[in-house]
Amino acid sequence: MTDIDVIFFDVDGTLVDSRKDIVKAINYTLRKLGLKERPEGQIVSYIGTGVKDLVKKSLGSENADLSDEAFKMFSDYYLAHATDESKLYPHVKETLEHFKTKRKFVLTNRYKRFADITLRGLGISDYFEDIIGGDDENCLKPSRCVLDGFFKKLKINKARAMMVGDMTIDIMTGKNSGIKTCWVTYGLGKAEDVIPIKPDYIVDDIIKLKDIIR
Repeated sequence: MTDIDVIFFDVDGTLVDSRKDIVKAINYTLRKLGLKERPEGQIVSYIGTGVKDLVKKSLGSENADLSDEAFKMFSDYYLAHATDESKLYPHVKETLEHFKTKRKFVLTNRYKRFADITLRGLGISDYFEDIIGGDDENCLKPSRCVLDGFFKKLKINKARAMMVGDMTIDIMTGKNSGIKTCWVTYGLGKAEDVIPIKPDYIVDDIIKLKDIIR
């Protein structure tokens, strides 16, 4: 076990299975713009690198001129339907409760307001001290800039901090920032992508963090 005081959690694929609501919001947007809907798997493959990038990739390069309009449509729809079908992964709430004495933050490339409405809708927002969102398009995971200023501001000891996520960008963010990393295997990330970058810990159920973090 390792001594950890601060835990950073990713949202999509780590705490929340949000795939269906994101896919619905993208396909709603495409329909409204008179474009062909995308298959679920294709849209899901675009999740993780920020909302604007998700919308841009879903539109396709040939429709790049519609990006601003599409982003507004997507945002309005998603904020109204963020938790229609989204659900917590198994044992998320129990895990957060177990670590209620630890400092916990959400670290996501979602815009902060998108993450907040989902966490509130699923009843877990109060477990977190703050949400570090992807509102600054020039500073997103996996860049270390996401956490550099944050560590200083909140006087966080990197040696006692951990990033928990399901994708390569989460593990790379932790490594780039000099903190421990834990990959959860049940999310959107693929083993062949994540294993080579050597996360410090690997769990197939988030509850197993109890066996890692002291």
